[in-house]
Amino acid sequence: MNGGLDRSRAFVKDVKRLVVKVGTAVATRSDGRLALGRLGALCEQIKELNSEGYEVILVSSGAVGIGRQRLRYRKLVNSSFADLQKPQVEIDGKACAAVGQNSLMALYDTLFGQLDVTSAQLLVTDNDFRDKEFRKQLNDTVKSLLSLRVIPIFNENDAVSTRRAPYEDSSGIFWDNDSLSALLALELKADLLILLSDVEGLYSGPPSDPRSKLIHTYIKEKHQGEITFGDKSRVGRGGMTAKVKAAVNAAYAGVPVVITSGYAPENIIKVLQGECVGTLFHQHAHLWAPVTDYGARVMAVAARESSRRLQALTSQDRRKILLDIADALEANEKLINIENEADVTAAQLAGLEKSLISRLALKPGKIKSLANSIRVLANMEDPIGHVLKRTELADGLLLEKTSSPLGVLLIIFESRPDALVQISSLAIRSGNALLLKGGKEAKRSNEILHKVITSAIPESVGGRLIGLVTSREEIPDLLKLDDVIDLVIPRGSNKLVSQIKASTKIPVLGHADGICHVYVDKSANMEMAKHIVLDAKVDYPAACNSMETLLVHKDLVQTGGLNELTVDLRTAGVNLYGGPRASKELNLPEAHSFHHEYNSMTCTIEIVDDVYAAIDHIHQHGSAHTDCIIAEDHEVAEVFLRQVDSAAVFHNASTRFCDGARFGLGAEVGISTSRIHARGPVGVEGLLTTRWILRGSGQVVDGDNGVMYTHKDVTHIQANGFIPPSLHKEENGGIGIH
Repeated sequence: MNGGLDRSRAFVKDVKRLVVKVGTAVATRSDGRLALGRLGALCEQIKELNSEGYEVILVSSGAVGIGRQRLRYRKLVNSSFADLQKPQVEIDGKACAAVGQNSLMALYDTLFGQLDVTSAQLLVTDNDFRDKEFRKQLNDTVKSLLSLRVIPIFNENDAVSTRRAPYEDSSGIFWDNDSLSALLALELKADLLILLSDVEGLYSGPPSDPRSKLIHTYIKEKHQGEITFGDKSRVGRGGMTAKVKAAVNAAYAGVPVVITSGYAPENIIKVLQGECVGTLFHQHAHLWAPVTDYGARVMAVAARESSRRLQALTSQDRRKILLDIADALEANEKLINIENEADVTAAQLAGLEKSLISRLALKPGKIKSLANSIRVLANMEDPIGHVLKRTELADGLLLEKTSSPLGVLLIIFESRPDALVQISSLAIRSGNALLLKGGKEAKRSNEILHKVITSAIPESVGGRLIGLVTSREEIPDLLKLDDVIDLVIPRGSNKLVSQIKASTKIPVLGHADGICHVYVDKSANMEMAKHIVLDAKVDYPAACNSMETLLVHKDLVQTGGLNELTVDLRTAGVNLYGGPRASKELNLPEAHSFHHEYNSMTCTIEIVDDVYAAIDHIHQHGSAHTDCIIAEDHEVAEVFLRQVDSAAVFHNASTRFCDGARFGLGAEVGISTSRIHARGPVGVEGLLTTRWILRGSGQVVDGDNGVMYTHKDVTHIQANGFIPPSLHKEENGGIGIH
């Protein structure tokens, strides 16, 4: 990964102003003298950036070390033999700073002068930053210098500083040049802070240990408890501990930071070219880092915390998030389509199936359609906190059964990037957090959609509400988290769903197959039947609700109805297979199995004796998804509707209507064939559970002698506008009686 391009470094394209901090170990050699070669290479990089229009601010350590080395030499020269026999006293640090600063700036002035660049010295103390007027003057001065292409060089004025002990940065005061550089990056509104060190970046252990690995992206939640820092710098006050602390403070305040080696001659330029050198600190780093770096449990726990913050918002605030997401999708439609087209092209070149490519492509108008669906969802009644049942247990003791979010959902889906948008909007509307794993064939589409959606979520909730899992290898770790993740919804192949169900203790909601049937009864209106059959198969063959098997009453063989249906299907380009009876009657190749989902312009036809035979066939070979009868005989239709044990059963309507949006649910996370919890298209209500809320006035059980139980259903009282005196409306959009 080192040296390659990293998508997480894409922010550098917007960098104009940067602060570069040079550590003491970079500016000096091991003997305390100035490292002329390294500083020369540094100045050459800054010269190049300056000429390209970057605004570079330098913060340089090294003055105390240089001054100490020079004063020790001067003291030695001026000492008598008797002086040398006495115990040597450490030279005063303030004197070292005064002498060293002069030498350091003289060198910078010379080096920059040779490159036709002008530099300026600015010395500051911690007390200066307590003065608002000083801060204003500082900004004005730096702005003026940068406009003249002058390089401002900052250092703490240790010679006159009154600071005696470390001071946390919370009030804007600094302790060393690392925290000074972070403070200046924020104060001067820099776009990037680069901290140059004597090592490549932050390591998982001592840099000298061959088992230690460079951490390319620092995740605060993961790394702050795992990294053990070594000693401070050999000559400066800081070291890696100080650098990481400064980097975290700056990054989480909005300025990205990279810690990298100042020994490499081109590292500053490489950082600005987006190369993955050093360690990146960024407030959104957890969104870029692979789950393997971030940790499955940390990701899931962070999602749960965000979901609780989401639930604490008012209904109006949750609605606004959805409207902001809809606007963001439309505003970024061009960028989304570019990434999606790249996925489609890659899938075509890889020779993937046409049905998969069809599900992968975001067709023209799709983003606008998704945005409008989100707006419909936003304007629906808030599903959280509904009182489903209200029972008076005893006088003054009221029990309410209310709707409540499930918590954290893990959604694993293949091919369809639009599913990411639908699922995310449903989760937000229902107050749930999401962990999403899309198919690798939709990687670029999913990443840009995830970025657009999470950028519209306010910081008070946090982008970690929706986590994007980047690799199939992380799924096993997530499936073990039955104490954090509340529901798994797989959307994909039979193989995928079966693997998920066999690999987790977490409840799984979904369907393995979409083997949908249309039964055409002898009483059917044939013109209607032809329209419905064609729509069910041809409208979107790759969908799970498209017809896979056509069952036809035996009498339609003699009346010609079966022939009409087959002619229309063939004319539309559908490949036909037959069951044992239909293959002989129509001279069709025989289907290998009735339990087969084609997901393409192919279907199976079979002839049955009557509605009961059709029902038996569906129960034996179907997947309990969506099945339809076309009949004018309403008694026959009612038998079918009552007896077919599927999630959705239709009369005289295409199976393609089995869809969350078409059902008026706003969107769907999938279609469930489960018989526990949600069944059929799963919208907002399918992502809710219930909570019990008991309101009393001091009652106790006391061996069931404490109250006189009434167990009276008073749900209807609220509906009629009566609110018991002990109840009141919650003002914050919380769960109350409204």
